[in-house]
Amino acid sequence: MEKKNLRIVFMGTPEFAVGSLQRLVENGYNIVAVVTQPDKPVGRHGSVLRPSPVKEYALAHGLPVLQPLKMKDQHFLEQLRSYNADLQVVVAFRMLPEAVWAMPRFGTFNVHAALLPDYRGAAPINWAVINGETLTGVTTFFLDHDIDTGRIIAQRQFPIPDDADVEYVYDGLMQLGAQLCTHTVDLVLSTDGNAPSQPQQESEAHHAAPKIFKETCAIDFSLPAKRIYDFVRGLSPAPGAWCLLTPRHANAPAQVLKIYKTAKTGESSVGVEVGTLKAENRRLLVATADEWLEILELQPAGKKRMAARDYLNGFQHPEHFLLK
Repeated sequence: MEKKNLRIVFMGTPEFAVGSLQRLVENGYNIVAVVTQPDKPVGRHGSVLRPSPVKEYALAHGLPVLQPLKMKDQHFLEQLRSYNADLQVVVAFRMLPEAVWAMPRFGTFNVHAALLPDYRGAAPINWAVINGETLTGVTTFFLDHDIDTGRIIAQRQFPIPDDADVEYVYDGLMQLGAQLCTHTVDLVLSTDGNAPSQPQQESEAHHAAPKIFKETCAIDFSLPAKRIYDFVRGLSPAPGAWCLLTPRHANAPAQVLKIYKTAKTGESSVGVEVGTLKAENRRLLVATADEWLEILELQPAGKKRMAARDYLNGFQHPEHFLLK
């Protein structure tokens, strides 16, 4: 079978998935339909519906789009079946019921942004950076009953520099994932649907990668500086790590600060109350469990992201405040 004859249904929602869809389209693979999340209400009253990046790309390239509310909906299943797909490709979508992933004769494979079985879950890129990993990658695997547990088809590694934030890793894995996606489709083609795969090694220690919520992003300054440094870059630029700027003595409300970039100083802060702030040579420093951490970029509530040295122009007496 030639690739133009292999009928593929693509499933994905965010920008990360667009990388793989774009590579498939531009390289002449036969995408017969795209499945993505329903348009998301935005605005103050939710009166505006925003399509997903995958939907925008699909419509711009004349691809049919399905947006089911429920994956087990019978009307959706009938629509999906009508496309008579040989293969389904999933990138950053949602958990699928067996009625969906078992439908194509060659099955369904997923492109996951981690080296499985490590970092199963919704936010593998963020958690890899948060945990200070120096290596991550992408994995393609066949879907089965449990999330991120299917037989591994292929993997590619991606190094994480110590100064990289999650945006850098996201962009790199999006491109690497797109390459591995087409490689995997080619394996399926060349083996007539019998691409070699291996079971995941469940005995290996691995990290979870759960979905990230607002409360997940709160900074704990009682941790060592390296942990906080990794935490900040693992959430930068989005959704952003945050803390509360709290007056030490005045009866005034705390203010939310988002922290986007920090630097390790190697200067001991042992004996200083964690969260203590000080300004030194136009540098904004905060005490952690073991050393002073320099804050380089931040965003006060209601203002734009800015360099800490600019923030200090209007921030008098930082020693009168704590970060909590």
